[in-house]
Amino acid sequence: MHKSLLHRRPCMCGMAAVVVLMSFQAQAQQPASSITTQTRIARVQNGLLPSVAIKGESLPGMKLTDRMQYYHVPGVSIAFFDDGQIAWAEGYGVADTQTGRPVTPETLFQAGSISKPVAALGALRLVENGKLKLDENVNDELTSWKLPENEFTAEQKVTLRRILSHSGGVTVHGFGGYELSQPVPSIVQILDGAKPANSPPVRVEAVPGSVWSYSGGGITIMQLMMMEATGKSFPALMHDLVLGPVGMSHSTYEEPLPLSLRSAAAHGYGVNEDPVPGGFHVYPEMAAAGLWATPSDLALAAIEVQREYAGTSHMVLSRALAKEMLTRQKDNWGLGFELEKSGATPRFDHFGVNDGFVSVVEAYRDKGQGIVIMTNAQQGEKLITEILRAVAHEYAWPDFHPAQHALVKLDSASLKDMEGTYDQADPDGQDKVTVTVRNGRPYLAGSYSVGSTYHFAISEPVELLPETQQQYFTLLTGDTSFRFEKTSGGTVDRCIVVSGANQREAKKVR
Repeated sequence: MHKSLLHRRPCMCGMAAVVVLMSFQAQAQQPASSITTQTRIARVQNGLLPSVAIKGESLPGMKLTDRMQYYHVPGVSIAFFDDGQIAWAEGYGVADTQTGRPVTPETLFQAGSISKPVAALGALRLVENGKLKLDENVNDELTSWKLPENEFTAEQKVTLRRILSHSGGVTVHGFGGYELSQPVPSIVQILDGAKPANSPPVRVEAVPGSVWSYSGGGITIMQLMMMEATGKSFPALMHDLVLGPVGMSHSTYEEPLPLSLRSAAAHGYGVNEDPVPGGFHVYPEMAAAGLWATPSDLALAAIEVQREYAGTSHMVLSRALAKEMLTRQKDNWGLGFELEKSGATPRFDHFGVNDGFVSVVEAYRDKGQGIVIMTNAQQGEKLITEILRAVAHEYAWPDFHPAQHALVKLDSASLKDMEGTYDQADPDGQDKVTVTVRNGRPYLAGSYSVGSTYHFAISEPVELLPETQQQYFTLLTGDTSFRFEKTSGGTVDRCIVVSGANQREAKKVR
């Protein structure tokens, strides 16, 4: 399953208990050439950063080990690459809480949806070799199964290009996997939603090419296309096309993971560190979610994409096809990778979530830099965002920095009018926030949404910090702001929750 890293807000409740103030300004003045790798690693692992910073105040650095414990993440593995090679790789914590087996750079993790861009490299190589076509109807490529035609495909067709850019109008966002003891469906059963498949059938629900809609179902169609075009199993095919040539010697698409590799694999854990039954789920949707890998192996794949784009390597793709892969096709998506927003420093990335595993790969297209972070816990995403901010600060990246806010002095006379409960009138009646005032300071608790996307639930009141006399933020909620607006009579009657370009109104009910 895919969840964009930029669309979630990390919980920072309890942050004060683990904050260690650090002098980041002093380290920034040190010449880069004089900084050793070990110094950089130490700064990153002791300098995790929150989503919000207050202008004029020192950045709070947090220890990785403390944040792992806070988020119930048993193990983390990181590989950082620079100038086209892996600069450092480190493992933290344990791969298995029962045995205490430590995470090392060689520990295997489920890559989740990062399986997709790696599989995309294989599919595009088949295009390069003339085995598949990028812009033809997928039904012209398929033999054992056909994607049912309907009113949406009357004029426009689902193509490999549209599948890779998630613009094919195809259903099924992601897959839940199967416990080791459960029967595993065939790929055709998955595509038809037939037992023992636990996901709905893959069908077309929008005119192909008209909208962006993330679809693991589409990538599963691609998996079948690749197998039928070559007559090979998907794991063998991907080894020959990508994993072998790139040197990803610790990676495999074999599902379930072979017994011979399980002693090197991390076990997955839920939100409260409860173990995934059997250690991990099986994903027969291999192209969409079935890759086992190390951060170093995924870093090698990203480095190869960087090199192929620059024209200095062609182990998998020609420069022309690599450029097409990193060219925006629909919204912010290329062929397999998510791309930077318009106007930002060129970057490609992908996020991955399987049951008990969360990972990310981030790579700058032209700088030769990037990072892969893999975790074996469902709350790994929140930890990953904090690690990314530490890395961005250490290596002067243009992205992933805490949102900067300036404070103004509170007008205590107007605070009392802010108190009350604000209701967003959502269908289930859950999205309400309550503002209270204690010792001359406003506090907020509750849950809220922006648009149709759930953002946050705050169980204990957190302080609202004023940017203006009307607009506030918290140290919990990143770039989300709360704007309190008044009637013509001067009474506060609503709170506008603002997150990025989105906003939603909550009316004061008491």
